[in-house]
Amino acid sequence: MIIVKEKYMRDHLRLFSLSLSAVLALFIAIAVMGAQTGGAVVLAGADLTRVVPTSFYFAGQSAPTQMRNSAAARFGANRYVIAGLVDTSGYSADVRAVYEGFLITDSKIKIGDHELDVGAYGFGFTEQGQMNILDLANNKLFSVPTSRDARLRRPRPLMMMVDGAGIRLYDGRDYVLITAK
Repeated sequence: MIIVKEKYMRDHLRLFSLSLSAVLALFIAIAVMGAQTGGAVVLAGADLTRVVPTSFYFAGQSAPTQMRNSAAARFGANRYVIAGLVDTSGYSADVRAVYEGFLITDSKIKIGDHELDVGAYGFGFTEQGQMNILDLANNKLFSVPTSRDARLRRPRPLMMMVDGAGIRLYDGRDYVLITAK
């Protein structure tokens, strides 16, 4: 009777160990998949400096990037969205009226309801609550309505924050939602 009980206990302990190992393996697999395809991560420090260009070409000129007003996010393992304000003092008044900075993406993204292909673009926020996306020749591709974040504690001229699986690109308290496609 004691031998049967020991065998019974050993079998249950082995079954419990196998079950625990399977559950742990499942959690590890889910965590690894989440890290690879996961949501956005806003870059900072050396990671940010590594991906943001020091200047940007737009409408026939190159202007220096305002590094303090630059932001970047990584979607998954190796997909980036980079935005920055530039010094527009050398541009004509009509260009300065619509162009504030650049947006670079190395994969398809969605800004609001609009899809944007891989590439480099100009952008500008309007007083009427719109973000204009421009090609490099200063042609408007589309406009996206902005949302207002009244609870944002310390608005900055340009910044990014994670929002679910996407990021918010802010101009002060106004923002647009950018998601990976």
